[in-house]
Amino acid sequence: MIVATAPSGRRRSDFVDVLRAELCKLRTVRSTTWALLVAFASNIGFAVLVATVLVPRLDAGERARVDVVQLALAGVHLSQIAFGVLGALTITAEYGSGMIRTTLAAVPRRRTVLAAKALVFTGVALPASIASAFAAYLVFRAALPAHTLAGTSLAAPGVARAVAGGGLYLTALGLLGFGLGAMLRSSAGAIATLFGLLFIPPLLLDLLPGTWKSTVGPYIPMQSGDQIYVAAHREAAALGPWTGFGVFCLYAAAALAAGFVLTDRRDA
Repeated sequence: MIVATAPSGRRRSDFVDVLRAELCKLRTVRSTTWALLVAFASNIGFAVLVATVLVPRLDAGERARVDVVQLALAGVHLSQIAFGVLGALTITAEYGSGMIRTTLAAVPRRRTVLAAKALVFTGVALPASIASAFAAYLVFRAALPAHTLAGTSLAAPGVARAVAGGGLYLTALGLLGFGLGAMLRSSAGAIATLFGLLFIPPLLLDLLPGTWKSTVGPYIPMQSGDQIYVAAHREAAALGPWTGFGVFCLYAAAALAAGFVLTDRRDA
């Protein structure tokens, strides 16, 4: 019985050591600090800007129709770049520097290395992204002129879920970037592909007939992922918050699965 459990125990211990090593790498590279600072600064900065400049200019009808969480999390459109880049660099930076050979020499099980990197990235990105989303929303509420928008309390229906959803979206986006980085092993290639997937499909849809927009549009990456941080006034053709986020997660899962498969089949 002891003989049967010892190898399993060693494997768990080895994986914990790999996790610690990958966490040390992620914490010590400057790109992590800068990406998280940019994410916090953009989320909070845009929240203040929207609350103090945009909201007072809305008329009564516009204020009744706006989604307060979408306004408060306007900075997500910039912070998603930071998280996407960080996700890609988590894996591609070592390929660019050649240090991946040292890593794989120390840990020959490539999927173990990739899994540890993905878990460490998620463990850093998820709390940071959710914290930045809630910080942005609280700052937005504090900066709002009195009696301008109703339903801004976190206890209002759908608000807390939507604010937390902003963080979930950013984390899933980072994992999509990570998966593309594992596939392409190039920082520039992974980042360009990631933002091509986000920004090009909406532009292409504008060139297609209207029925395509309502049929295909809800399933493209950005349209599906955005639904998780919509609190109210959802478009008729849009997916539900968790359905849309599930579709977006499938894109990330597909990229991660492809990265795991290709990592075992290629030279370092």
